[in-house]
Amino acid sequence: MKTVYYNAKVYAGQLPLQQAFSVEDGVFVEVGSNEDACGWAAQQRVDLGGSFVCAGFNDSHMHLLNLGQTLCIAPLAQHTASLQQLLECLRRTPPGRGGWILGRGWNQDLFADTDRMPDRWDLDKVSQQYPVCAVRACGHALAVNSKALELLGVTADTPQPEGGHIGMRDGRPDGLFFDNAMNAVYAAIPMPDKNELKAMLRSACTVLNSFGITACGSDDYCVFLGLPWQKINEAFLELEAEGGLTVRVREQVNLTTVDALQSYIDAPDALKRGRLFCGGPLKLLGDGALGARTALLSRPYADDPETKGLGVFTQEQFDALISLAHTHGMQVAVHCIGDGCLDLVLNSMEKALAAHPRADHRHGIVHCQITRPDQLQRMAALGLHIYAQSIFLDYDLHIVEQRVGSELAASSYSWKTLARLGCTVSNGSDCPVEAPDVMAGIQCAVTRRDRRGAGPYLEKEAFSVQQALDSFTSAGAYACFAEEKHGCIRPGMAADFTVLGKDPFAVPVEELQHIPVLATYLEGRQVFAAKNA
Repeated sequence: MKTVYYNAKVYAGQLPLQQAFSVEDGVFVEVGSNEDACGWAAQQRVDLGGSFVCAGFNDSHMHLLNLGQTLCIAPLAQHTASLQQLLECLRRTPPGRGGWILGRGWNQDLFADTDRMPDRWDLDKVSQQYPVCAVRACGHALAVNSKALELLGVTADTPQPEGGHIGMRDGRPDGLFFDNAMNAVYAAIPMPDKNELKAMLRSACTVLNSFGITACGSDDYCVFLGLPWQKINEAFLELEAEGGLTVRVREQVNLTTVDALQSYIDAPDALKRGRLFCGGPLKLLGDGALGARTALLSRPYADDPETKGLGVFTQEQFDALISLAHTHGMQVAVHCIGDGCLDLVLNSMEKALAAHPRADHRHGIVHCQITRPDQLQRMAALGLHIYAQSIFLDYDLHIVEQRVGSELAASSYSWKTLARLGCTVSNGSDCPVEAPDVMAGIQCAVTRRDRRGAGPYLEKEAFSVQQALDSFTSAGAYACFAEEKHGCIRPGMAADFTVLGKDPFAVPVEELQHIPVLATYLEGRQVFAAKNA
């Protein structure tokens, strides 16, 4: 059935805005004016009442399965105004799989009653009977109670893991685990079955659709370390076959050894691809996070000179993994928050491209936060794609100079400069690190301020509204080699589109975050409708 949508403000990838479009068999057929639409044959006509329409939003880097899991545990992001509030939230949370009390979302920088991370003794006040695990908002640090330490067998004599750190105080484990050290905690929590995985994914898709999102790049293999990637893919592909996958998912393949990556490369394509779900780039987690002071810097932290952060891989390991992916025609996307980590990754990418030149590789840097001017030039020379998260400015602009000093802060989060130099830049949320609130992300991209108006931070790096919209639509499709398939309202492309309550080009920039999502469509099928819309 062909449907004509008219009386709208339609952003079709360029200005001025159009007014109407038609959809048939899941693709856009025509785009034009209301007058044009009067001459289009159709079985159904929909008056959009002056609403704004753009291509469906694309969150180019997030963790869909982790979002689904987070929806099942204590929502600590809503209870992080104080350590006491966090503990009260956990006390109200019943034990889940294996008797663990789980939560995620705390941030010690937001505590009003202390300026430190929670530790085992704090969480012992939640329970001494059940193991408790509370993950920091960034996902690069967690705290457990004494019962959990007992189950894990972690003592003062436990060796420190490569690429991670177990916190100690006065010669005893304090319950804090950072980066790779967290793997031991996650391995001790029983794995969900396939039906539970699918339920998590279904819930997460519902959340994304409510924010207007129809596509995402998602890192899912590291959520449940006891599950092989094949089981995760099976859950996605079965959910798609059942009609429950309402977001296009390009899996960012998080595999950490050469053997594991080679096995993935050699696996049958049917295990890695559906119509809405497919495998994407090799995703490597290069370092930690700025808030937890585990992002790997090239120099000591300005507010903690005893550390430069944590590197997850050595130069040799980066070389081997990036080279293997590159030589097999696979994209590479590496999480780099600190400039020290970025040095290692750029070295490896330069070596891989020198050995096996490839013009349109679209290798990328995920986050790309702390950068030096020389690194901006190196990324541009390599023609890299940048997976930015403008929403990070909401918190990070308050800590970046404190953490890294004024010199590094002056050239960091420089995504507009990278675009001007020739890199492509898409946007996202890193959800569940941040909520997948696209309009809030667009506002931060345009204002370079936090959501309450503080700032700006490096105002010269501000996007225009059009650049911000493109970073959440066509640029995400480009990152997936899918720019001819979706990401724009254009004849022949997939009819993924989002209906907004106001025109982003016509409202004050400080009101962008308040524009409501009225409806979301995937291949012409409505997957979200706001109440009373």
